[in-house]
Order: sequence, then C-alpha cells, then structure tokens
Amino acid sequence: MSKTSKDLNLSSIITQVSKDDDTNRAVPLTSTVITPGTSPITKTRSSRKRRLMSILLCCLSVSNHNRPKTTIYSPKNETSPHQEATEKFLLPSLRSNERAKICLIIDLDETLVHSSFKPVPNADFIVPVEIDGQVHQVYVTKRPHVDEFLRRVGELYECILFTASLAKVMKRNRNEFINPFVILDIFQYADPVADLLDPNQIFHARLFRESCTYYNGNYIKDLSRLGRDIRKVIIIDNSPVSYIFHQDNAVPVSSWFDDMHDTELLTLIPIFERLALVDDVIPALQDIHQHRAIV
Repeated sequence: MSKTSKDLNLSSIITQVSKDDDTNRAVPLTSTVITPGTSPITKTRSSRKRRLMSILLCCLSVSNHNRPKTTIYSPKNETSPHQEATEKFLLPSLRSNERAKICLIIDLDETLVHSSFKPVPNADFIVPVEIDGQVHQVYVTKRPHVDEFLRRVGELYECILFTASLAKVMKRNRNEFINPFVILDIFQYADPVADLLDPNQIFHARLFRESCTYYNGNYIKDLSRLGRDIRKVIIIDNSPVSYIFHQDNAVPVSSWFDDMHDTELLTLIPIFERLALVDDVIPALQDIHQHRAIV
C-alpha cells in the first residue's frame, strides 16, 4: 500500500537540515571559534566579534591588493530558466558585461529563509503546495537582513540560487516509487519561494535538487558542473555536506530557524565586498579559514 501525504517526510521537500537534527551544521565565519580537539564555541562578547571581523578583513586585504506583511503566493504558469536538461553545464554562458564578476552560489533554506509546514506567527510568505491531492501550506520566514544582504551582493556578484529543495513537489501514482530526479506530476515549491524572496531578480539563475549530485545519501552542489572558473566561484551554505567537493570555495554560515535577532548576513556584507575584488577566491578563503582556526 502506498503512503499518503501524511506519512511522507514533508520537511525533506524543503531542506536537508532540521532544527532538531542539525548534524551537519556549518561553522560560520563571523560568530564562532574553533580550537583543535573541541567543538565550535559561540562567541558572546562583542569585543571578540570585532576582533574576528578585523582579522577577516585584514587577511582579505593581504590576499588581494520594518518586516512586511505575510504574502500568500499565487502560482504563475512560467517555465523556469534552469530547466535545460541538454546543457553540458548547469549555467548558461556569461554575458560579456559580467565576465569579470565572481559567481556567488547562495543556498536558500536555513541560509536565507526557514520554511515549515507548521504554522508560524511571523511568516513572510505562505506558499500552498499540493501533495497526493492534499493542499499543504508552507510558512516561509526570511532571515533578518536578507534583503540588504541580497541587494549588496547582487551589485557585486553573479548571484545564483542553488538549493537542495525541490523546484517542484512531486505527486506520485499509487504504488509507484519516486526517483528524486524524475518529475512525475509537478507542483511548485522552491520556485515560488524564490519569486517572493527575489522580486528584483538578483538571482541570474536558479538551480534545484535535480541539479545536485547524489552522493552517499546526500545532495551535493558540485561547483565543477557550473561552467565557471572554479577560482571565481564562492558558495555560501549552512550545510557543509552540500559543498563537500569544494570546501576551499565555501563561506560557511550557521543554520537559521527563528532567531529574529540574528545578524550574520549583515556581518558578512563587508567580507563579501572584499572578496569581490580578488582574482582567485581560493587563497583568499584559505587565509580566512586559517586565521579563524587560530583566533
């Protein structure tokens, strides 16, 4: 007998990380310290945060000379630009006026927003999805300062949304096994969230779970498949397993669920302003991680 939508793990549609089981949480650049043999310890004193920020900005210089009301989404009958299965690379060729820009891969869930099938009082968006004939409401809350963060990096980078969430929620037929890379009967999820989060079209392209590489039970964002010079690619993601193939290209960020006092995205803006100037992101990011490890 096939499972009903109530039996499905609905959270797997929108994220690989849950609040109760965040086993792959990232160590953020701006708010944690690592000491060999110990686990990350959150810094609570503003003076230590300022010291770490100063080190991060310094090493980059050395390396290279009111909340809106909740919106209810109404789906659009549009084809997303990422649905080009015959392309060799995941991204189209760079436009001539953007070839000097670094490509910034930005995660969605628990990095920019938190989505839940459980009602939350302060949701920014409500997205209805239909699964097995039953409509579910997805409550989406934006991380503090996400609008300011996207606006600034959008000025500096070729910004690409890359999420392990499904672009479409799959409706299965009775007794039929769902292959995570095969769309059967489609209903929108991640696309409408991106529409609402990015009305100014900061993201040049959107990549979803079907663009990930399935490896050891996880969805990996393989940056070598983008069609970009790997020395000019940065990924910001809360889940280290997502960028396990290219850890030297990563800017870790902590998983966000509901802390409305979080300032991590705001604190990262000056770091990305400096990174946008480098010729090779890998040594610049290595300097950051090395300095972080000894703070």
